[in-house]
Amino acid sequence: MRKMHATEPQLIKRLNLREIRSSRAALSIVSASVLLVAIVWFGVELVLSVTGNPALLISPADLASRIASLGTATISWVLIGAGAVAALLGIALLAAAILPGTKPRHVLENSRSAVVVDSEVLASAISRAARTAARLAPEQAASRVGRKRVDVTVRPGAGRTVDANAIREAVEQDMSGYRLRKPLAIVLSTGKRGEVGA
Repeated sequence: MRKMHATEPQLIKRLNLREIRSSRAALSIVSASVLLVAIVWFGVELVLSVTGNPALLISPADLASRIASLGTATISWVLIGAGAVAALLGIALLAAAILPGTKPRHVLENSRSAVVVDSEVLASAISRAARTAARLAPEQAASRVGRKRVDVTVRPGAGRTVDANAIREAVEQDMSGYRLRKPLAIVLSTGKRGEVGA
């Protein structure tokens, strides 16, 4: 087996993915726990039925007969609703198992190591760049970083105007210094309307 060095691109890529993708451990534990409880309950009911003791909730024979008569004893729209809920739950669990979950983080280009930045930290730095360019107080500039774009909101206050182009240039220059692997679109709002920029 070949030893991997810290500078190898495949290792860096794998480490970056591990840092930006969320774990499925909690969902797996909850699903397994619910399934385990159901299996244990059914096993206990089966043992109680075989030994002639009263059931905890319902005996396996009663459960089977109720399931068999479900189509005739239940209103059809209730069955349809229950089936739809079960189908949606199944689709949600399947999607959670297949699709990669994401954390609010972004990968920075670095050939020597895996580097990620939290979205809140990035938003704070962008807000600082915007308010410095506009010469505003800290509470007059706010940013929110998403997966594909960053929303920058500047509120200069009554009777004061700001240079939107200068703010956008400052934000773009600040963001270019971070070397984000996936560039984010900038949406700048000066309190009146949003202006989209690259």
